[in-house]
Amino acid sequence: MAVSDFVEVLPGPVPVRVGRASGTWRDYVTLTKPRIMSLLVLTAVCAMVAAAGGDPAPVRLAALVLGGALSCGGASALNHVLDRDIDRLMGPRTASRPVAAGRIAPAGATVFGLALLALSFLVLAMFANLLAAALALAGGVYYVLVYTLWLKRTTPQNIVIGGAAGAIPALAGWAAATGRLGLGAVFLFVIVLLWTPPHFWALSLLLAPGYAAADVPMLPVVRGASVTARQIVAYSFALVAATLVPGLLGTFGAVYVAAAIVLGAVLCALACRLWRSITSANAGLLFHYSLLYLALLFAAVAVDAAVR
Repeated sequence: MAVSDFVEVLPGPVPVRVGRASGTWRDYVTLTKPRIMSLLVLTAVCAMVAAAGGDPAPVRLAALVLGGALSCGGASALNHVLDRDIDRLMGPRTASRPVAAGRIAPAGATVFGLALLALSFLVLAMFANLLAAALALAGGVYYVLVYTLWLKRTTPQNIVIGGAAGAIPALAGWAAATGRLGLGAVFLFVIVLLWTPPHFWALSLLLAPGYAAADVPMLPVVRGASVTARQIVAYSFALVAATLVPGLLGTFGAVYVAAAIVLGAVLCALACRLWRSITSANAGLLFHYSLLYLALLFAAVAVDAAVR
Protein backbone atom coordinates (compact mmCIF):
# COMPACT_ATOMS: atom_id res chain seq x y z
CA MET A 1 0.00 0.00 0.00
CA ALA A 2 1.33 3.43 -0.91
CA VAL A 3 1.16 6.38 1.44
CA SER A 4 -0.94 8.30 -1.05
CA ASP A 5 -3.62 5.62 -0.72
CA PHE A 6 -4.67 6.97 2.65
CA VAL A 7 -3.09 10.42 3.04
CA GLU A 8 -4.15 13.37 0.96
CA VAL A 9 -1.25 14.53 -1.17
CA LEU A 10 0.06 17.90 -0.15
CA PRO A 11 0.39 20.73 -2.63
CA GLY A 12 3.69 21.47 -4.28
CA PRO A 13 6.31 23.94 -3.11
CA VAL A 14 4.84 26.88 -1.25
CA PRO A 15 6.05 30.22 -2.61
CA VAL A 16 7.66 32.32 0.11
CA ARG A 17 8.10 36.04 -0.04
CA VAL A 18 11.11 37.01 2.00
CA GLY A 19 10.94 40.51 3.38
CA ARG A 20 12.74 42.24 6.21
CA ALA A 21 13.84 39.49 8.58
CA SER A 22 13.23 40.93 12.02
CA GLY A 23 10.87 38.46 13.65
CA THR A 24 8.71 38.82 16.73
CA TRP A 25 9.23 37.27 20.13
CA ARG A 26 6.68 34.64 19.14
CA ASP A 27 8.86 33.71 16.17
CA TYR A 28 11.83 33.21 18.45
CA VAL A 29 9.76 31.06 20.78
CA THR A 30 8.67 29.02 17.75
CA LEU A 31 12.33 28.44 16.88
CA THR A 32 12.76 26.55 20.17
CA LYS A 33 9.98 24.03 19.35
CA PRO A 34 8.35 24.28 22.81
CA ARG A 35 6.31 21.08 22.55
CA ILE A 36 9.35 18.94 21.78
CA MET A 37 11.32 20.81 24.43
CA SER A 38 8.73 20.15 27.13
CA LEU A 39 8.74 16.39 26.57
CA LEU A 40 12.54 16.16 26.56
CA VAL A 41 12.81 18.27 29.71
CA LEU A 42 10.21 16.01 31.35
CA THR A 43 12.29 12.91 30.59
CA ALA A 44 15.37 14.60 32.02
CA VAL A 45 13.58 15.69 35.19
CA CYS A 46 12.06 12.25 35.80
CA ALA A 47 15.45 10.63 35.26
CA MET A 48 16.94 13.02 37.79
CA VAL A 49 14.22 12.25 40.34
CA ALA A 50 14.85 8.52 39.88
CA ALA A 51 18.62 8.91 40.24
CA ALA A 52 18.15 11.00 43.39
CA GLY A 53 15.88 8.42 44.99
CA GLY A 54 12.86 10.67 44.71
CA ASP A 55 14.46 13.70 46.39
CA PRO A 56 16.57 15.76 43.95
CA ALA A 57 18.43 18.85 45.14
CA PRO A 58 16.24 21.90 44.33
CA VAL A 59 19.04 24.01 42.85
CA ARG A 60 20.22 21.21 40.59
CA LEU A 61 16.66 20.45 39.57
CA ALA A 62 16.04 24.09 38.62
CA ALA A 63 19.31 24.14 36.69
CA LEU A 64 18.30 21.00 34.82
CA VAL A 65 14.93 22.44 33.84
CA LEU A 66 16.44 25.73 32.65
CA GLY A 67 19.59 24.26 31.13
CA GLY A 68 17.72 21.42 29.47
CA ALA A 69 15.18 23.80 27.96
CA LEU A 70 17.94 26.07 26.67
CA SER A 71 19.81 23.15 25.10
CA CYS A 72 16.73 21.76 23.38
CA GLY A 73 15.69 25.22 22.24
CA GLY A 74 19.10 26.06 20.86
CA ALA A 75 19.36 22.83 18.90
CA SER A 76 15.84 23.32 17.54
CA ALA A 77 16.69 26.85 16.38
CA LEU A 78 19.68 25.53 14.44
CA ASN A 79 17.44 22.81 13.00
CA HIS A 80 15.18 25.56 11.63
CA VAL A 81 18.19 27.10 9.90
CA LEU A 82 19.49 23.89 8.33
CA ASP A 83 16.04 22.67 7.27
CA ARG A 84 14.77 25.94 5.82
CA ASP A 85 15.14 24.68 2.25
CA ILE A 86 13.09 21.50 2.73
CA ASP A 87 10.62 23.32 5.01
CA ARG A 88 9.66 25.47 2.03
CA LEU A 89 8.87 22.36 -0.01
CA MET A 90 6.86 20.32 2.47
CA GLY A 91 3.68 22.39 2.51
CA PRO A 92 2.13 25.34 4.37
CA ARG A 93 2.78 23.95 7.87
CA THR A 94 6.56 23.98 7.56
CA ALA A 95 6.82 26.77 4.99
CA SER A 96 5.36 29.18 7.57
CA ARG A 97 8.17 28.53 10.05
CA PRO A 98 10.09 31.71 10.94
CA VAL A 99 13.33 31.02 9.05
CA ALA A 100 11.73 29.27 6.08
CA ALA A 101 9.24 32.11 5.69
CA GLY A 102 11.95 34.76 6.01
CA ARG A 103 10.68 36.37 9.20
CA ILE A 104 14.01 35.59 10.91
CA ALA A 105 17.27 35.64 8.98
CA PRO A 106 19.36 32.45 9.05
CA ALA A 107 22.25 34.34 10.63
CA GLY A 108 20.03 35.68 13.40
CA ALA A 109 18.55 32.26 14.13
CA THR A 110 22.06 30.75 14.15
CA VAL A 111 23.32 33.26 16.70
CA PHE A 112 20.19 32.71 18.78
CA GLY A 113 20.61 28.94 18.73
CA LEU A 114 24.31 28.99 19.55
CA ALA A 115 23.70 31.46 22.39
CA LEU A 116 21.07 29.18 23.93
CA LEU A 117 23.41 26.17 23.72
CA ALA A 118 26.25 28.12 25.33
CA LEU A 119 23.99 29.44 28.09
CA SER A 120 22.69 25.93 28.72
CA PHE A 121 26.22 24.63 29.20
CA LEU A 122 27.06 27.43 31.63
CA VAL A 123 23.91 26.97 33.71
CA LEU A 124 24.34 23.21 34.03
CA ALA A 125 28.10 23.37 34.63
CA MET A 126 27.72 26.01 37.36
CA PHE A 127 24.64 24.74 39.19
CA ALA A 128 24.56 20.99 38.42
CA ASN A 129 27.81 19.43 37.23
CA LEU A 130 30.09 19.26 34.23
CA LEU A 131 28.91 15.83 33.08
CA ALA A 132 25.29 16.97 32.87
CA ALA A 133 26.38 20.08 30.96
CA ALA A 134 28.48 18.06 28.53
CA LEU A 135 25.69 15.56 27.91
CA ALA A 136 23.12 18.29 27.26
CA LEU A 137 25.49 19.94 24.78
CA ALA A 138 26.27 16.59 23.14
CA GLY A 139 22.55 15.93 22.65
CA GLY A 140 22.11 19.26 20.92
CA VAL A 141 25.17 18.82 18.72
CA TYR A 142 24.11 15.28 17.77
CA TYR A 143 20.63 16.49 16.78
CA VAL A 144 22.00 19.33 14.65
CA LEU A 145 25.06 17.79 13.00
CA VAL A 146 24.37 14.05 12.94
CA TYR A 147 20.59 13.88 12.50
CA THR A 148 19.60 17.15 10.79
CA LEU A 149 22.64 17.75 8.62
CA TRP A 150 23.49 14.14 7.73
CA LEU A 151 21.09 11.30 8.55
CA LYS A 152 17.79 12.99 7.77
CA ARG A 153 18.71 13.56 4.14
CA THR A 154 20.63 10.36 3.43
CA THR A 155 18.99 7.25 4.89
CA PRO A 156 15.52 5.90 5.74
CA GLN A 157 17.05 4.75 9.05
CA ASN A 158 17.59 8.40 9.94
CA ILE A 159 15.26 8.40 12.91
CA VAL A 160 16.52 5.05 14.23
CA ILE A 161 20.08 6.33 14.55
CA GLY A 162 19.15 9.96 15.10
CA GLY A 163 16.83 9.03 17.95
CA ALA A 164 19.85 9.04 20.25
CA ALA A 165 19.58 12.83 20.33
CA GLY A 166 16.22 12.63 22.07
CA ALA A 167 17.47 9.94 24.45
CA ILE A 168 20.44 11.92 25.76
CA PRO A 169 18.37 14.26 28.00
CA ALA A 170 17.56 11.25 30.21
CA LEU A 171 21.31 10.71 30.64
CA ALA A 172 21.80 14.39 31.44
CA GLY A 173 19.05 14.25 34.05
CA TRP A 174 20.58 11.23 35.73
CA ALA A 175 24.02 12.84 35.69
CA ALA A 176 22.63 16.08 37.14
CA ALA A 177 21.59 14.18 40.26
CA THR A 178 24.62 11.98 40.82
CA GLY A 179 27.51 13.30 38.75
CA ARG A 180 27.79 9.94 37.02
CA LEU A 181 25.76 7.48 34.95
CA GLY A 182 24.28 4.23 36.20
CA LEU A 183 22.35 1.24 34.93
CA GLY A 184 19.06 3.08 35.32
CA ALA A 185 20.30 5.83 33.03
CA VAL A 186 21.21 3.26 30.39
CA PHE A 187 17.74 1.72 30.58
CA LEU A 188 16.06 5.10 30.16
CA PHE A 189 18.31 5.94 27.21
CA VAL A 190 17.42 2.66 25.47
CA ILE A 191 13.71 3.18 26.16
CA VAL A 192 13.67 6.57 24.43
CA LEU A 193 15.84 5.23 21.62
CA LEU A 194 13.37 2.40 20.90
CA TRP A 195 10.36 4.67 21.40
CA THR A 196 11.48 7.14 18.74
CA PRO A 197 10.94 5.04 15.57
CA PRO A 198 7.29 4.04 16.17
CA HIS A 199 6.52 7.55 17.40
CA PHE A 200 8.12 9.34 14.47
CA TRP A 201 7.15 6.84 11.78
CA ALA A 202 3.49 7.23 12.76
CA LEU A 203 3.88 10.96 12.16
CA SER A 204 5.86 10.44 8.96
CA LEU A 205 3.01 8.35 7.55
CA LEU A 206 0.86 11.46 7.81
CA LEU A 207 3.55 13.74 6.38
CA ALA A 208 4.95 11.37 3.74
CA PRO A 209 3.79 13.39 0.70
CA GLY A 210 5.61 16.41 2.08
CA TYR A 211 8.78 14.43 2.72
CA ALA A 212 8.55 13.03 -0.82
CA ALA A 213 8.18 16.55 -2.25
CA ALA A 214 11.31 17.63 -0.37
CA ASP A 215 13.22 14.45 -1.33
CA VAL A 216 13.70 13.42 2.31
CA PRO A 217 14.09 9.61 2.50
CA MET A 218 11.74 8.90 5.39
CA LEU A 219 10.78 5.22 5.64
CA PRO A 220 7.21 5.61 4.26
CA VAL A 221 8.59 7.43 1.22
CA VAL A 222 11.32 4.88 0.49
CA ARG A 223 9.68 1.61 1.54
CA GLY A 224 5.95 2.41 1.60
CA ALA A 225 3.22 2.45 4.22
CA SER A 226 2.91 -1.31 4.72
CA VAL A 227 6.59 -1.82 5.49
CA THR A 228 6.51 1.19 7.80
CA ALA A 229 3.52 -0.19 9.69
CA ARG A 230 5.28 -3.53 10.17
CA GLN A 231 8.35 -1.77 11.46
CA ILE A 232 6.21 0.24 13.86
CA VAL A 233 4.79 -3.00 15.29
CA ALA A 234 8.23 -4.57 15.60
CA TYR A 235 9.73 -1.59 17.39
CA SER A 236 6.67 -1.20 19.63
CA PHE A 237 6.99 -4.76 20.91
CA ALA A 238 10.76 -4.38 21.29
CA LEU A 239 10.17 -1.18 23.25
CA VAL A 240 7.69 -2.78 25.62
CA ALA A 241 10.01 -5.72 26.18
CA ALA A 242 12.85 -3.33 26.97
CA THR A 243 10.70 -1.41 29.47
CA LEU A 244 10.14 -4.61 31.47
CA VAL A 245 13.85 -5.42 31.88
CA PRO A 246 14.62 -2.80 34.58
CA GLY A 247 11.63 -4.08 36.53
CA LEU A 248 12.80 -7.67 36.31
CA LEU A 249 16.29 -6.65 37.45
CA GLY A 250 14.93 -4.55 40.31
CA THR A 251 16.31 -1.25 39.00
CA PHE A 252 12.79 0.20 39.06
CA GLY A 253 9.95 -1.01 41.26
CA ALA A 254 6.34 -2.16 41.17
CA VAL A 255 4.76 1.20 40.34
CA TYR A 256 6.93 1.48 37.26
CA VAL A 257 6.35 -2.13 36.20
CA ALA A 258 2.57 -1.77 36.44
CA ALA A 259 2.67 1.41 34.35
CA ALA A 260 5.00 -0.18 31.79
CA ILE A 261 2.65 -3.15 31.33
CA VAL A 262 -0.56 -1.13 31.00
CA LEU A 263 0.90 1.64 28.85
CA GLY A 264 2.80 -0.85 26.70
CA ALA A 265 -0.27 -3.00 26.09
CA VAL A 266 -2.15 0.00 24.73
CA LEU A 267 0.81 1.03 22.57
CA CYS A 268 1.12 -2.43 21.02
CA ALA A 269 -2.63 -2.61 20.45
CA LEU A 270 -2.62 0.70 18.59
CA ALA A 271 0.43 -0.34 16.56
CA CYS A 272 -1.28 -3.59 15.53
CA ARG A 273 -4.43 -1.68 14.70
CA LEU A 274 -2.44 0.56 12.37
CA TRP A 275 -0.79 -2.50 10.79
CA ARG A 276 -4.19 -4.09 10.09
CA SER A 277 -5.74 -0.87 8.81
CA ILE A 278 -3.32 1.77 7.57
CA THR A 279 -5.33 4.97 7.76
CA SER A 280 -4.48 8.52 8.67
CA ALA A 281 -6.81 8.27 11.69
CA ASN A 282 -4.97 5.24 13.07
CA ALA A 283 -1.56 6.79 12.39
CA GLY A 284 -2.62 10.00 14.10
CA LEU A 285 -3.99 8.13 17.10
CA LEU A 286 -0.77 6.16 17.55
CA PHE A 287 1.36 9.29 17.18
CA HIS A 288 -0.54 11.23 19.83
CA TYR A 289 -0.73 8.28 22.19
CA SER A 290 3.02 7.72 21.87
CA LEU A 291 3.59 11.20 23.30
CA LEU A 292 1.35 10.42 26.26
CA TYR A 293 2.97 7.00 26.62
CA LEU A 294 6.48 8.37 27.07
CA ALA A 295 5.38 11.14 29.41
CA LEU A 296 3.42 8.76 31.66
CA LEU A 297 6.11 6.08 31.61
CA PHE A 298 8.77 8.53 32.76
CA ALA A 299 6.38 9.98 35.32
CA ALA A 300 6.00 6.44 36.64
CA VAL A 301 9.81 6.21 36.92
CA ALA A 302 9.83 9.32 39.11
CA VAL A 303 6.82 8.28 41.22
CA ASP A 304 8.28 4.82 41.71
CA ALA A 305 11.52 6.34 43.04
CA ALA A 306 9.59 8.64 45.38
CA VAL A 307 7.52 5.87 46.98
CA ARG A 308 10.14 3.12 47.20
